[in-house]
Amino acid sequence: MEQIQASDTGVDPFLVAITVACLNITALFAALGSAYVCDILGRRMSVRIGAVIYLISAFIQIFSPNLAALIVGRSIQGIGVGMLSMTVPILQCEIAPGHARGLFVSIEYLCLNLGYALSAWVGYAFFFAMPSEISWRGPYIVQAALAGILFAWTFFLPETPRWLIKNGFCMEGLGALADLHGSGDMSDPAIQESYAEIAKTVAYEETLGQASWKQLFTQYTRRTVIGITCQLFAQFNGINAILYYLPENLTRAGFTISRALLYSGACALVYCAGTIPTMFLIDKWGRRAFLLVGSAALAASLAIVGGLQYHSQSLPLGDARLGTADGIFAAVCVYLFFFGATWGPTPWLLGAEIFPLRARAKGMALSTVSNWVCNFIVAFITPPLFDSIQAGYYFLLLGFCVVSGVFVFFVYPETAHLTLEQLGKVFGERVVEDPESSELAGPTPIGNSSEATLRPSTTDLVEKNALGEKWTAPSSDTLDVPQGMLASGSGDNLFRDVQLEEPKET
Repeated sequence: MEQIQASDTGVDPFLVAITVACLNITALFAALGSAYVCDILGRRMSVRIGAVIYLISAFIQIFSPNLAALIVGRSIQGIGVGMLSMTVPILQCEIAPGHARGLFVSIEYLCLNLGYALSAWVGYAFFFAMPSEISWRGPYIVQAALAGILFAWTFFLPETPRWLIKNGFCMEGLGALADLHGSGDMSDPAIQESYAEIAKTVAYEETLGQASWKQLFTQYTRRTVIGITCQLFAQFNGINAILYYLPENLTRAGFTISRALLYSGACALVYCAGTIPTMFLIDKWGRRAFLLVGSAALAASLAIVGGLQYHSQSLPLGDARLGTADGIFAAVCVYLFFFGATWGPTPWLLGAEIFPLRARAKGMALSTVSNWVCNFIVAFITPPLFDSIQAGYYFLLLGFCVVSGVFVFFVYPETAHLTLEQLGKVFGERVVEDPESSELAGPTPIGNSSEATLRPSTTDLVEKNALGEKWTAPSSDTLDVPQGMLASGSGDNLFRDVQLEEPKET
């Protein structure tokens, strides 16, 4: 106890860092590969595979005979975590109605936080089983049970209408839309309108082909910058520096081990509570407002935690530190509430919604990889930095909070209040909005007006899709469009919100 409070446990901080961070490394590679699994096999199957991998890794950790085996099991677990973290937000955004994407992803993040809260309370409960081995094997048994439930749930989980329509399962996609957004009546005019909007956008994007990794940086530059930086700032704003080592930090602040574990569980509940207002307000107030308020609140909270931690280090061990420890606990609760409301769910929402369908899986994979790379860096550097600069580490994180707020203010557009198919216009793209749109309803010039070629109507092809016929997108040869003109009008403007005018018919 005294060794922990004095930050002198005798355990190599780099060994702790490796044990914690090995999951992040495998998760980032899994997130990258999941872009292909998600597009080829579907969102639901990607979730199912992730659940199976997670279940296998939990059993490896339950029966691990030594630390090396535990690290192997945790590394395999990272593969499942990476797949799930990349796929689930896409699934949520694609099944949600346009006015409620924030609600759906916030519900997902609330469930993640509830999982964290459960882990904190499970850890607290098994603490009293020490020194029995069940005290550390027990939590992995709980993990295995939850992975089994997730696997079983995937057999009831619907595939997303957008993936079904994009892959030629048009009647199934229409049926999924009717079940998700209506009462199951496929003839409902609102369902038909929603289907037509998705089908037309899919038809248009098929003429462009599947987006490459290079196009994420050249054609969708601003979206990619947002997808990467939102996850980068979420990590460097300090959340996992706080959460991963919360019991140890509370013990260092002056609490006993049992009280530090108890207060960690209480912090987890506050973290969950922060997501509740986001569920009801982020679609109304918008993403930018939440991120800007979050950056300011997190910076203020970290200033208090860092100042009190610095003061605590000048006090003798024992009861003299308890008053300061109570203040640190309160400031951490404020930090977790605001993070759970702002920088927690919003990056997952942005990464899943800002990319067009043809680039969504790869874009979300890139955003998720950013999360896991930064997560790994934070997990790996936190123990040695706490060991060397101690309270000063909180002020380093504070600086990132300030930078994140400035970056959001100047670069991030507002993406609320639009369907996924309409989001292109906030990035300066031409979008398909209604059945009479010149983009799909008739011949329109593509490229510069002086050298435009006419693209034939695809309305008939979309109507055939509604009857369940699988449509193969025409190639650029069929459309007779010069290769360099296919992407015309589809790029992002990095620092300005520009809506391009619809091209004039000739």
